Amino acid sequence: MARHGGGRGWYGKMVGAALGVTILATGASVWTAQAGATDDAPPRAAAPGKAVKPVEATIAHASEAGKRGINITIDDGPDPKWTPVILDLLREHEVKATFCMVGGQAEAHPDLVKKVVAAGHRLCDHSVSHNTAMDKQSEAYQSKQILDAERMITKASGGVRPMYYRAPGGAFTPHSRQLAASRGMRPLGWNVDTKDFELPGTEAIVATVERELPNGPTLLFHDAGGDRTQTVEALRRLLPQLKEQGYTFGFPVR
Repeated sequence: MARHGGGRGWYGKMVGAALGVTILATGASVWTAQAGATDDAPPRAAAPGKAVKPVEATIAHASEAGKRGINITIDDGPDPKWTPVILDLLREHEVKATFCMVGGQAEAHPDLVKKVVAAGHRLCDHSVSHNTAMDKQSEAYQSKQILDAERMITKASGGVRPMYYRAPGGAFTPHSRQLAASRGMRPLGWNVDTKDFELPGTEAIVATVERELPNGPTLLFHDAGGDRTQTVEALRRLLPQLKEQGYTFGFPVR
């Protein structure tokens, strides 16, 4: 899987702004890639609730919708500007998607997390600070990134837990996959990386999907991290086009 390394300075600003006050107030031990934390203290337990059913630890790509199914996945939000626009577009075309949320963003915008859930979409843990080199960090660091994000997203949603875990940039490890699966979050990959975060243009995003869709059903888009106008316009074209071609939209397998 391609690593999304470029143009990620936004995450440093986001983590500092969105998490700083909350961390001080709650005493939560949240790590960020920018801080370069190396403490091997045990991770915090996720929010209490009913028993969690473990799922498979292999990285999912297939769709619950079958051979002609497509999984729309939206990463890095929620974002107060772009997430509502994408939610409106998905509702217009009666498409459900999986939103892979960064912990700090979910904590900063719980209203949007609740709107995603209320619209029938699924949640995915995308770590606390979107460190694309997570696989080079200690297991304790990986654990805190995953479990703290799970806790943040669950709290922001009003108690709905994420059903998947997507490692930033695809930086999975055996440990992170097993940990996520033990918490009921299926590791989630992708087949089509639209590269929309690079702002290649609407035409290029559409062309990438058309060219790479034979590789598999899980499409990767973003609703945060910058101007997502091209993403919105590409989805506006692709959703009805793919329906006309006989595809249906569903969720990744668990």
